[in-house]
Amino acid sequence: MSAPLGVILAGGLATRMGGGDKGLLRLGDRSILDHVIDRFEPQVAGLALNANGDPARFTDLGLHVIADSIDGFAGPLSGVLAGLDWAATQGAHHIVTAAADTPFMPCDIVPQLQLAAEIAGVDLALAATPDGRQPTFGLWPVRLREDLREALNGGLRKVVMWTQKHNAATATFPDSAAFFNVNTPEDLETARGML
Repeated sequence: MSAPLGVILAGGLATRMGGGDKGLLRLGDRSILDHVIDRFEPQVAGLALNANGDPARFTDLGLHVIADSIDGFAGPLSGVLAGLDWAATQGAHHIVTAAADTPFMPCDIVPQLQLAAEIAGVDLALAATPDGRQPTFGLWPVRLREDLREALNGGLRKVVMWTQKHNAATATFPDSAAFFNVNTPEDLETARGML
């Protein structure tokens, strides 16, 4: 399987952080998003950012910014669909998604997701840890984008409900800390300690 495109999911409202863009918060001498990009970009054929609102605020990152096509902040699946639509215009067959607030994400997320899908004989896979699923980290085939669009337009919002329907494989990562995400000011302090 060739290297997929990567999509960083940053389309949420960040309500627990008081709003704004969590990914632009400082962690060490850089933003959280800079840490995500450093870990993700070497694994993919190209990288885009799924974010809503004015894309100019991300200009410094040098990434293509894609907005949700489903109105009303429909959750991570809406970002996945936006990524699949973008990938279709690039002639790609898959994307891998990662959350914008996970600065310690695995540096082997892409090959592990691809391996899990290959072993299971499917082309869709989600990450998991011993603590449970990490549904914003997944390998998604472009061929399912119309099915996903139909599900979202029908009101589906739960990632696992849609991925189970398509027999998604699971790539299990032993280190739950790799998926630590910054949702609150307290989490940001914890991440600074982890750094």
